Amino acid sequence: MIIAIASGKGGTGKTTVATSLAVCLDAPVQLLDCDVEEPNAHIFLKPENPRIRRVTTMVPQVDAERCNLCGKCRRICQFNAIMILGDTVMTFPEMCHSCYGCLMVCPEAAISESFREIGELVSGSAGNVELVYGRLRVGEAMSPPLIQEVKAQHNSDLPAIIDAPPGTSCPVVTALTGVDFVVLVTEPTPFGFNDLVLAVGAVRSMQLPFGIVINRCDSGDRQVARYAEKEKIPILMEIPDQRKIAENYSRGVVPVDADDGLRTAFRDLYRDILTRI
Repeated sequence: MIIAIASGKGGTGKTTVATSLAVCLDAPVQLLDCDVEEPNAHIFLKPENPRIRRVTTMVPQVDAERCNLCGKCRRICQFNAIMILGDTVMTFPEMCHSCYGCLMVCPEAAISESFREIGELVSGSAGNVELVYGRLRVGEAMSPPLIQEVKAQHNSDLPAIIDAPPGTSCPVVTALTGVDFVVLVTEPTPFGFNDLVLAVGAVRSMQLPFGIVINRCDSGDRQVARYAEKEKIPILMEIPDQRKIAENYSRGVVPVDADDGLRTAFRDLYRDILTRI
């Protein structure tokens, strides 16, 4: 079972919900931090003896002596990662999506696999939580390959919680593909509402079951609640705007570790999700 925690925008409390849900289970669970551009679950969980390995992705390498300049590789590439200029074949590794199309269509077998580093995969344990997260290389434009590598570490014998990237673009779609349930974390503000609507559209297009958690529920307005009622979207939980939650978060403490009432609420959230799955 895989539960994804997502949001239409950053700063809504997505990581707070993901880490709290993982910690409150008191049973073995995986937390897969797929926000590889800015992973921060490890700041709160503090895994022991983290293991790090490099992650690479395939890029084409052209043998100029075998190439007959037919142009089939250029035509199949939808991202202009391989071009023919005069009698020279040029590749642009940063634009390559590693689809292997150019290798498949080359009639002269002039294209072979090469690899470039895109980031790191880090894993470690913190109590009952097995944490896996990616760190995208600085300057790297494409995060989906690293997100896929993080998701590939899922142990099917354990429930998994995915901390998805914010927004509704390709990295989010990659993180949410194949999950069993999506929790959309939002806040009762005009920005929160606007981006929630976008996130709901993305999740519905993927035909995934989902519900809403409203963070800092007693601030802002009731626009999110009215929208959820109109669209028949379940509000799974409302987290109050409390100073002690913010103080613990700012110290790198998972809020449920300092508030038994909040821990009970997150356990109830988990049971609610199970019934909906």
